[in-house]
Amino acid sequence: MSVLVIDVGTSGLRAAVVRPDGEVNALHHVPFPPASPFPGLIEFDARGMADAVLQVAQAALGEAGPVLGVGITAQRASTVVWDRATSEVIGPGLGWQDLRTVFDCITVKAEHGLHLAPNQSATKVAWLLNQHDPDRTRDLCFGTVDSWIAWVLSNGAVHVTDHSNAAVTGLLRADASAWSTSVCEALGIPVGMLPALVDTSGVFGEASALPGSPPMAALVGDQQASLVGQSCVRPGQAKITFGTGGMLDMCTDGAAPATSNRTPQGVFPIVAWSRDGRCTWGVEAIMLSAGSNVQWLVDDLGILPSVAASDEVAQACETSEGVVYVPALMGLGTPYWDYGARGTMLGITRGSGRPHITRAVLEGIAHRGADLVAAAEAGTGHSVPVLRIDGGMSQNTTFVQALANASGKPVEVSRHTEATTIGAGYLAGLAVGVWGSFDDIAQAWQPERAVEPTGSLDRLQWAEAVKRSQGWIPDLSALDF
Repeated sequence: MSVLVIDVGTSGLRAAVVRPDGEVNALHHVPFPPASPFPGLIEFDARGMADAVLQVAQAALGEAGPVLGVGITAQRASTVVWDRATSEVIGPGLGWQDLRTVFDCITVKAEHGLHLAPNQSATKVAWLLNQHDPDRTRDLCFGTVDSWIAWVLSNGAVHVTDHSNAAVTGLLRADASAWSTSVCEALGIPVGMLPALVDTSGVFGEASALPGSPPMAALVGDQQASLVGQSCVRPGQAKITFGTGGMLDMCTDGAAPATSNRTPQGVFPIVAWSRDGRCTWGVEAIMLSAGSNVQWLVDDLGILPSVAASDEVAQACETSEGVVYVPALMGLGTPYWDYGARGTMLGITRGSGRPHITRAVLEGIAHRGADLVAAAEAGTGHSVPVLRIDGGMSQNTTFVQALANASGKPVEVSRHTEATTIGAGYLAGLAVGVWGSFDDIAQAWQPERAVEPTGSLDRLQWAEAVKRSQGWIPDLSALDF
């Protein structure tokens, strides 16, 4: 009564077995960081990724035994193109962070009125085709990482993706009903190379490359998997994953959006999941840098021996004594969307020490989390009663308390640092009968701890600090995707 989950992240991949009680067993992990041959270029070896997936999946099954189904969750919008007949990968895999198509996005907007971002798949596919099949004569397949892994597990029998992944490629119609032929035509992408659309939760083929050929029963983007993994399956429930960056996702279950562009509040519509032919909708808000700011204190400034030490060091002072930090190392996402904003520290005095700087950085990330919550509430009309969080920073007690104080919300911390595996397990388990309904998933939530606000952070001062960080690089600030 268990399911195997394959979880392919940006810097590593793993396989694990999710039991009916929601516990994770037989976890096997392989580091798999992308390469960056030049600044702004993020690539990965898709064939090496496939081999590593088979390695960890077989190891997990060897330890845990047979399973009822397989769920696949993966980094979204990362792009792979391969030959349909031979499964030979064409060119490098392009990571979702890859920025080589920034100017292509600007050109497409000017010539066709299409709002595409370089972190979506659309212009990445066109770039790969222009490099390796300029005449569009080859029989090629495009897939995001979930699609590629499903192809590998099925020995080339299945070429599919689900709506949660397809909706962030830039190639899907706004209502998620089908691929957009107009976008494909504008970019010169043959529609025939796109995968078939299947439900997020539902059996779509056999993993014949694995022992016992278990049915593949779920495909889901990593952020939506984390949403389900934290049992945010009712309208207004939201989670934030605090990793290198930060992602808020909220279930709304409203009508299909008229456009896939971001709203005036700076949030994007997403497909939270699809099941039985119906899409459940949500919104997403994005923080471009979260944990990377703490890593900066360790690797570049050298004022902390490790990321984990930031908690203890920050607790050496009760407040930051007026020091405010805006975590804009890569610009600001929701709700500001200023790529030219830069990290800013204000209020430093001769008495400002390592604890004050460290606390200011943690509180700045907490302020950004509160920004995401406020934007999602304003953009949907839903009020978030309790904020659920996962990711590496969820283990930092100083940060979690600051998040509760900045947002004014109770914060519940996931028992699992990476809730993606649990979410993909739930969705696969729904399809094969391990769980009966989303009600079962809603009732399964058991946080590691709950943190109530004990005070407040100065949001007016924060707003002033953000203003001072903006527009630092005017040419980047002028970009609008």
